[in-house]
Amino acid sequence: MSQRPRIYLDHAATTSILPAAKAAMMEAMERWANPSSPHAEGRAARAALEDARERIKRALGWDGELIFTSGATEAIEIAMRRVKGGKRFISAVEHDAVFRAAPDADILPLDHNGELDRNELAVALKSGAALIALQHVNSETGQMQPVGDIAAMVRDAGGLLVSDCAQSAGKRELPDADLAIVSAHKLGGPPGIGALLVRDFAMLAASGGQEQGYRGGTENLPAAAAFAAATEYWANAPIPNLHEEVDRLINAVLDAGGDPVWTGPPVRDQERSASFSWHIEALAMPGLPATAQLIQFDIAGFAVSAGSACSSGSLKPSRALAAFGVPPEVAARTIRVSFGWSTTAEEIAAFREAWLRIAEDAKRRTA
Repeated sequence: MSQRPRIYLDHAATTSILPAAKAAMMEAMERWANPSSPHAEGRAARAALEDARERIKRALGWDGELIFTSGATEAIEIAMRRVKGGKRFISAVEHDAVFRAAPDADILPLDHNGELDRNELAVALKSGAALIALQHVNSETGQMQPVGDIAAMVRDAGGLLVSDCAQSAGKRELPDADLAIVSAHKLGGPPGIGALLVRDFAMLAASGGQEQGYRGGTENLPAAAAFAAATEYWANAPIPNLHEEVDRLINAVLDAGGDPVWTGPPVRDQERSASFSWHIEALAMPGLPATAQLIQFDIAGFAVSAGSACSSGSLKPSRALAAFGVPPEVAARTIRVSFGWSTTAEEIAAFREAWLRIAEDAKRRTA
């Protein structure tokens, strides 16, 4: 009897490399010269690097500057540490990398809708020119922030807004931020490369080295070429139509007494596209801790997680879920399931059946 292939539903952590990205990376490896070298081979590599830069900007609809980085974490470090002047403020649900990059920042809470509290923001902006960090899509719940509206408030007060778009780039139109964070491996590109998108280099203190003096280190041309191919895929390919199957999953969770984790009351078949991204769902199972669920799903052939991959290995409660107002006992039973370019409706249906089976087993054991 043949065993069913494993089903990968942890695309918010990283997704598989697109065939076009893999092919672009292999082709670029033939241009192995250093893009900073002045000879003909180096100039050819430089031309290919700049071509990748422009293609990424065009695919993402960005008309400012682009600094290649080793990933989203380094892009966050550059943004939070090297933007000129201004006190730092960060939302309570930012990725851990933002908290590490700005340990002295003031934390801005959310309102009852799970959005950045505008009243608290207005008070913060009275302190003068400030840098506000507000993610576009939360990596644990999929909730979107109204970054465009917040950016207008920040600019009117003379500040700047940086938005972590690692989970939204390609899948959603980039928000109107002053700086944006992008990660290739969330898009189907390779790990180890990302970008800081900047409206104007004048916002940043230079550090010397490559990338027009804003980031040191030999440029990773093969990864940049693959990054470009991945962003172009999302610019040209339709978003996977998984909404009906996701609705079935959510309704099944509700029927079984579970809690799809979002802000506000759970409403069946509600239109959530304006507030939540299509590719991340947080689900709380009754009666079974998240760690036990992960083990059982793994045995059953499903790769899921208990939140952000950078923190899911710790035993600490989720800071983001707490900031969203999720009760601790619900957060302790919450796992994340996330979808990517290769996810099929059949895979989500199989996960739904497995979730219901594991939930029923847990109910019988605790009865």
